[in-house]
Amino acid sequence: MGIVTSFTVGNKVIDLPAREGSVGPSVVDISKLYAQAGMFTYDPGFTSTASCDSKITYIDGDEGILLYRGYPIEQLAEHGDFLETAYLLLYGELPTSQQKDDFVYRVTRHTMVHDQMSRFFQGFRRDAHPMAVMVAAVGALSAFYHDSTDISDEHQRMVASIRMIAKIPTLAAMAFKYSIGQPFIYPKNDLDYTSNFLRMCYAVPCEEYYINPVLSRALDRIFILHADHEQNASTATVRLAGSSGANPFACIAAGIACLWGPAHGGANEAALEMLAEIGTPDRIPQFIARAKDKNDPFRLMGFGHRVYKNYDPRAKIMQRTTHEVLNELGIKDDPLLDVALELERIALHDEYFIEKKLYPNIDFYSGITLKAMGFPTDMFTVLFALARTTGWIAQWKEMIEDPSQKIGRPRQLYTGAPRRDYLPLAQRR
Repeated sequence: MGIVTSFTVGNKVIDLPAREGSVGPSVVDISKLYAQAGMFTYDPGFTSTASCDSKITYIDGDEGILLYRGYPIEQLAEHGDFLETAYLLLYGELPTSQQKDDFVYRVTRHTMVHDQMSRFFQGFRRDAHPMAVMVAAVGALSAFYHDSTDISDEHQRMVASIRMIAKIPTLAAMAFKYSIGQPFIYPKNDLDYTSNFLRMCYAVPCEEYYINPVLSRALDRIFILHADHEQNASTATVRLAGSSGANPFACIAAGIACLWGPAHGGANEAALEMLAEIGTPDRIPQFIARAKDKNDPFRLMGFGHRVYKNYDPRAKIMQRTTHEVLNELGIKDDPLLDVALELERIALHDEYFIEKKLYPNIDFYSGITLKAMGFPTDMFTVLFALARTTGWIAQWKEMIEDPSQKIGRPRQLYTGAPRRDYLPLAQRR
């Protein structure tokens, strides 16, 4: 740590120390700024503010790099599986064979939810959005599992973490089944994590369900790619809720609520809606012309990224995964997918897109893939939440165990009325 800059307030010189991470840009430590200068910083959206130090995920948007605990996302998606990634995010290292077997066993034996949860679902309208159901159902877990809500107890924190990784796929499948009027399907302990989820979504009691290994592997890869993404809006929400001492189930429910926003987790749904608006490949040129017109508010959804100024590393993996799924399913006559594939081709070769670095992002490809696999658009964000739960829990656990963390309390620049006195009603004009 060293002095990075000084500035003068009145006759007083304020020195601001710098802190350096293991990789990435340094930060200016302003934690004592108000005490020394009587001033706060102003940073709408906190886009230039580090709220914590973390060892979990690192992003270099300029270079298109995403690391989980130092491991490139490409290697994890290519060679690992989701529960191995979950273990890595939670504990900091890839598991040994014995550690992985133990972790998989613990997660698998917690996939059942309390039987009374099924009655809880019946209180919702049939046309309720699955994300609304998920916010309520995950929050309600704290009413069913009282023995893992004491955040000061390390064992209870561990049990709560395992429970959420295990049970949220079950709740997500229940939300899906409820929305389409089919009976809930119980999990099976002899299936892997993602295959189990697919079966709970698509099996029916009257016949056996065949798990397509290509689709299971594709969805598992989607889960890995979405497992964590540094201090995004929903992760910051989980940390902020957790800083108050709220129980872990409530914190994850808060993250799900934040993820529901169309500017965050709903981006893949928005990308698919845009493809539907375009309709057919012959209409693509007019929409591209609109996207290039600065006076037209139309935006191509699923292209570019707020963080990645280069190609989103997750999109490269999703591109291959998407084509694997389409080939496996033999889908050749879906107009929406025809539009997507032609739009992808144009975007990767058009000088405007290349110059602006508007590459197809992960939301573009994941929306296409999930639709091809049979998920309705209102389930896309639910699947995102399922995957991101692991990252949220890792971030929450790291925050709880960090002695330097305090309750979150952002400051503000007040621009309202100054002090004024109350007037009786008869005197007001």
